Amino acid sequence: MDVLSSLGDGFVVAFTLQNLLLALLGCFLGTVMGALPGLGPSNGVAILIPLAFTLGLPATPALILLTSVYYGAMYGGRISSILLNIPGDEPAMMTTLDGYPMAKKGMAGEALALSGIASFVGSFFATWGLVVLAPQLVKVALLFGPAEYFALFTLAFATLGGIASRNQAKAAFAAALGLGIATIGVDGQTGVPRFAFGEVHLYDGIDFLVAIVGLFAVSEIFVFLENHRGNADADASKMKIGRVTPPLSMLKKTAGAMSRSTVIGFIAGVLPGAGASLGSFLAYSLEKKVSDKDGTFGKGDPRGVAAPEAGNNAAAGGALVPMLALGVPGSGTTAVLLAMLLALNITPGPLLFQQNPDVVWGLIAALFIGNVMLLLMNIPMVSLFVRVLLIPPKYLMPAVAMISFVGIYGISGSTFDLMVMVGFGVLGWVLRKLDVPLVPIILGVLLGDQMEKNLRRAMTISDGDWTTLFASPLSIALWAFAILGFVAPILFGRFFRVKRREEDVGD
Repeated sequence: MDVLSSLGDGFVVAFTLQNLLLALLGCFLGTVMGALPGLGPSNGVAILIPLAFTLGLPATPALILLTSVYYGAMYGGRISSILLNIPGDEPAMMTTLDGYPMAKKGMAGEALALSGIASFVGSFFATWGLVVLAPQLVKVALLFGPAEYFALFTLAFATLGGIASRNQAKAAFAAALGLGIATIGVDGQTGVPRFAFGEVHLYDGIDFLVAIVGLFAVSEIFVFLENHRGNADADASKMKIGRVTPPLSMLKKTAGAMSRSTVIGFIAGVLPGAGASLGSFLAYSLEKKVSDKDGTFGKGDPRGVAAPEAGNNAAAGGALVPMLALGVPGSGTTAVLLAMLLALNITPGPLLFQQNPDVVWGLIAALFIGNVMLLLMNIPMVSLFVRVLLIPPKYLMPAVAMISFVGIYGISGSTFDLMVMVGFGVLGWVLRKLDVPLVPIILGVLLGDQMEKNLRRAMTISDGDWTTLFASPLSIALWAFAILGFVAPILFGRFFRVKRREEDVGD
């Protein structure tokens, strides 16, 4: 009952005119960004972080805006997947397998509406899972000491590559690079500058917001300039939408797929490093084994659209559980949201539910509201969102650049930070060409300071005895999971990727 009472208080916070308008704006912008191939939720949230600061939004409204963008982008990724056979983001990749064949059959509108309903089901029940599971996880987190937190951060880095990682060594390199960037600045314990090279601006370290906007938003501008994206307008304009409401028989046929995929996706989202991509793949693979009796998957089966959409949206909600309860992001987008919380001087973790209940429960209540908004928005406004695919990059990319530069300058008022942001943009562009993931770098920048502090505290308490890092059963379990999470992609990643390619090609 305490949880329901707290959730009721959260709805009181969320049901203000400002927060409702911000949720509506975030849902709309998120859907638009999700529909554009290449942007996705991580970039969408990163682009709008400076805007939230420029508007001077307090903590709760700012988080409502950005999480609505997050959920909206997860919805929007299906649009280009179904109409153009181009995933809006990686989690929407599995939706292309049956969504695009449905569109070619003249059922594009039904596929888009069905995917919107499946996204709602996955997000809605995942948010309930967040309500139930996060407070329970907080009780466990109160048992954590410095050694346990250090092991937990190690677990986050070890599992970040995930089973789908193409190269675990590159993920480890990216994490190490992020941790190295986190050491820049004056050491808080000794007062000695580290890696500042005499530059006074670096004494305070690298602002993680500058790093995030540079690595995600600015590097995306360079990628667009290099690839000259935006030539899909002809295909999008030729695709006929058709009816935008799926028949009742189709909903009945896909109800089981939605429910099974929601459970699978939520579990995948809660696991650190797994994320929505794994949730989408597992949901589609399971549904194909369970339901594909006639070999219709890959040929336009509605269940092949409902399953991955419910799975990846449930995973998006599940990824918020470890971020809010433990302060460890479950996905790349939640890592960006974690940066927003830290920038607002709010520390996610066990004490968040006690010290800032209005923030966390207002956010959760806003997620419920945002889900309803997205469902009501995505069915009647399908034709409008399809037109988003016709926006030429020559108009889109300058807008992204303007928001990034104006936003960062509005936060710090420093031209040096703008140069650092551009430098991170170039770095992100180079790393993306080398297929080095960017999320481990962000996680290293975000968690590096806390990881170092907890290691030092553990060493100080134990008088320098390093075995204290493995002294408790909880820390041993975390280290075991960390080792397993790092080794599993090496052992099973090839099998996973082969299976994934088989799904892409079809039977």
